[in-house]
Amino acid sequence: MAGSRTQLEELVAEDIEKTDGIMVPVRALMMERLFVKKVSPGKLHPNPDDEFCSPRVGPNYRIITDYERQFRYDGEMRVRTSDDRLQVQKVHPDGYMILNGHHRWAAAMRVGFKKIPVSIINLTQETDIEAMLRNSQHDRRVTLDLDEVIFCAEGEPQEKPRHFFFNPLRHERVRLGIPALLHFLAKEGYDIWIYTAGYLSFDDLGNYLKKYAVRVDGIVTGTALKTKTAAGNRQKIEQMIDARYRETVHIDSRMVLRTLHETKEFEEYALGEDTAGWSGDVINIVKGFKKD
Repeated sequence: MAGSRTQLEELVAEDIEKTDGIMVPVRALMMERLFVKKVSPGKLHPNPDDEFCSPRVGPNYRIITDYERQFRYDGEMRVRTSDDRLQVQKVHPDGYMILNGHHRWAAAMRVGFKKIPVSIINLTQETDIEAMLRNSQHDRRVTLDLDEVIFCAEGEPQEKPRHFFFNPLRHERVRLGIPALLHFLAKEGYDIWIYTAGYLSFDDLGNYLKKYAVRVDGIVTGTALKTKTAAGNRQKIEQMIDARYRETVHIDSRMVLRTLHETKEFEEYALGEDTAGWSGDVINIVKGFKKD
């Protein structure tokens, strides 16, 4: 019942009602993402499809209280890394939608902070995908997961880090052989598509990979975003992609899966345990496709 809702839940419900049907994501300019590091709590809108806003789940007040206690002790929201900031997406007509950090946002308001540290993220939008498809050069594509394949775990063979200004991925390491593999795939006539569940700006990721002299044709970020709009967009995007390509090769850390879209046939190739020779194994598998 509405009468049993807390003040926070009333605030969230009012914001969702106010923005329903008019709030849409827009791209933030580079200068805004560089220099806007703190915003007022009133400029932040909760994600209507996040569990935090669901009447069946709602805010976890224990978590909010823990953050509130920490903020009161510190006297501020400390920002040790970019991951400590609230991750937000710029929206029309005003402000930013919270992607990650609802409980910190609630705690900051209860403490009375006037400004909240944020990282503004440009997630891949449907219009971005359409532009990528228009610019695609081939009817075959390769897909790789950023978090599981492009980046590697500590202790695994890795490429030498690249240092440059405004590197939001400076703590990540690229798996050894990725640049050589992607160069080979491009030469063989494949469009290269990178996917990530993470809340990363697709333009940041593209610039990061360029530092390794890697060119990619498609970047899809924030696939973990749980909104009705995002789900609808993902389905439409996959339909557009299926219509564009006759073949998709998905490369995993342990497997290569080749799918022919017209016949729906697929071929599966296992990869060995040798992480140092991983890229060479993938290249040899793809070379074998020509013989088929």
